[in-house]
Order: sequence, then structure tokens, then C-alpha cells
Amino acid sequence: MSSPEDRLVELGLELPALRRPAGHYRGWTSAGDVLYLSGQGADGHTGRVGADLTVAQGYAAARACTLNLLAQARDAVGSLDRVAQVLVLRGYVACTEDLTDQPAVIDGASDLLVEVFGERGEHARTAIGVQALPRGFAVELDAVLRVR
Repeated sequence: MSSPEDRLVELGLELPALRRPAGHYRGWTSAGDVLYLSGQGADGHTGRVGADLTVAQGYAAARACTLNLLAQARDAVGSLDRVAQVLVLRGYVACTEDLTDQPAVIDGASDLLVEVFGERGEHARTAIGVQALPRGFAVELDAVLRVR
């Protein structure tokens, strides 16, 4: 398999500019070989899944959030080729109280991580439905990575 940086090009994907934090925190921190990525939403993907958005639109929002996570990771370590393993992905879906397809929405992120990193993109995961997210985002993701 190609390197993660090469895979982005092969997939026709570009990482967005870094998002400014919505509060007093950093986009990432690290401890040893563990990189913690702060929650990321995605501009243009707002509303609640099950009311304003379909599950498929939520899936697209999760993919867009993942690109923001990857931009933070690249900022932290200089190249996605330094990511040894995606350890944990946490996904939050703004949704109606009766929606139970949060895992299908967060699959948008999980699928993209595997497309970019191959087996190194396989991870433990949580998919949680919430009433609202900052800035009206439909999805927010945070992650923990092991880097070299």
C-alpha cells in the first residue's frame, strides 16, 4: 500500500487549513508517542441527523471532520507517514432523540481512516448521539494516535 501522504493524493483529497479552536485549548497535544487530537467539526455540515440531514449526509460530514483531524495530525508531526496507528476515534452526532444509526454516520470517518492508513487506520471507536454540538455542527470527532 502507498504511504498515507501518497494515498491522500491518490484519493484526490486535500487537507483543509487548520481550524481555529472554538475556545481556550489546542488542536492537539502529545505525550511520548501518543498524539491526542481535539474535537473537529466541519464547515458546511450543520444541523441534526434525522431532522435536517440524512444518515448519508451525516456520513459525508464525518468524512469532512476526518480531514480536519488529519490536518491537525500533520501539523503535529509534519507528515501523516509518521502515524503508526489510529488508536481511538470518538464520534458525536447531533441527532434527533429517536435516531439510532450513529454508527453508520461515524463509519464515514472510520472508512476514510482505513482508506488513508490501511490496517494502521483500524481503531477502537465510540459513536454517540447528542442534542447539539458547537457551532451547530452535525458531527464532531476526536482521536488518539500513536506516532513514530
